[in-house]
Amino acid sequence: MSIRDTRREAAIERMADHVLREGLAGATLRPMAAAAGTSDRMLLYYFADKDEVLAETLTRIAHRLTAMLDAAMPPGTRLPYYDLLVTLWAATGTDMLRPYMSIWIELAGAAARGMQPHAAIAHAIMSGFAAWAADHLDAPEAGRDAQAALLIGTLDGLLLLAAAGRRDLAELALTARPPETGTPQR
Repeated sequence: MSIRDTRREAAIERMADHVLREGLAGATLRPMAAAAGTSDRMLLYYFADKDEVLAETLTRIAHRLTAMLDAAMPPGTRLPYYDLLVTLWAATGTDMLRPYMSIWIELAGAAARGMQPHAAIAHAIMSGFAAWAADHLDAPEAGRDAQAALLIGTLDGLLLLAAAGRRDLAELALTARPPETGTPQR
């Protein structure tokens, strides 16, 4: 690895720490450069533009989260839908993972407004997490992707309730069983 690559990697690590502390509001070029221990002009020596700075930083945060989830549930570990949901919900409420969930909510909000590169980054992160969830679901292969999508939608809904100050509603939702509605019609 060249000196430039080594410094770029170190900058990404420091910027990821910064964004986890400050949120996306702190993800503008000057604060990111300061967090990386360099100037904004030098930061652009390591990255093509500010979008690449943000993309690389958020991708690193997503990789860190995946590594933590893999440490808790190594690849090959499979749980039934509800057990995986409860396990992930408990993990997202820990002090270690809470900053990651806050960043995810911010990123999803920016993506919902059509902001770029936020939408593209959120898409990539969601695709990775969908694959992770499918790999950890103990379900028939034919329905695993659909169950992973439902799990992600449910977990994100719970996270949104908690972010809005209603963790009590999220906890209540975990105790509910959906009404029998039959097979969705398309």
